[in-house]
Amino acid sequence: MNKEQIDIIGDNHISSNVDTPMRANAFEKSNDEKIKNIQHYFGKIMEELGLDLTDDSLSGTPYRVAKMYVKELFYGLNPENKPKLSVFENKYDYKKMLVEQNITIDSACEHHFLPITGHAHIAYIPKDKVVGLSKINRLVDYYSHRPQVQERLSLQILKDLQVTLNTEDVIVMINAKHLCVSSRGIKDKSSFTTTLEYGGCFKEKSFRDDFFKIINQKMI
Repeated sequence: MNKEQIDIIGDNHISSNVDTPMRANAFEKSNDEKIKNIQHYFGKIMEELGLDLTDDSLSGTPYRVAKMYVKELFYGLNPENKPKLSVFENKYDYKKMLVEQNITIDSACEHHFLPITGHAHIAYIPKDKVVGLSKINRLVDYYSHRPQVQERLSLQILKDLQVTLNTEDVIVMINAKHLCVSSRGIKDKSSFTTTLEYGGCFKEKSFRDDFFKIINQKMI
């Protein structure tokens, strides 16, 4: 791609795949090997910017950034870190909407590696299975901690929950601020992005309206 095409894709958050694009050999190296390599190359980036890596304040930055990428910001790339979603038989035959809202989104834009921060609101209507509430939060956290576009993040959460719960009756709404919008380009500090994905009964307006009513009500 030429530079103009690269800018167009980044500014429009284009994604061509529901799955995060990964190389086949993505996990052949250990975390320590990855940290060592990223440390080396990030040091080169800092040097190209003209920074003095012999300064006490900067000397440890390449290592800190490398460790942050591998073990903190992007640990969701490794399927070994995926949380186990414990499901239980719906013995009490609960058939109404269950909503988990204001789940923290702490992610990064894959086009600029700048933060995406906000909240997810998720609901499902149980059939034979229910899931522990904290597991929904952990699933959101897992998919958030990888380079993302918000549209893909919404779909990944939705599809995983649909498979886990064996129901299409799931809805995922994400509101988030993108620092690639607020700190570069247009530099709009006040705007945020909303994505909405759903299936099953949530294709009906009445169910979506009930969901919106719940997430928009004031907290007690």
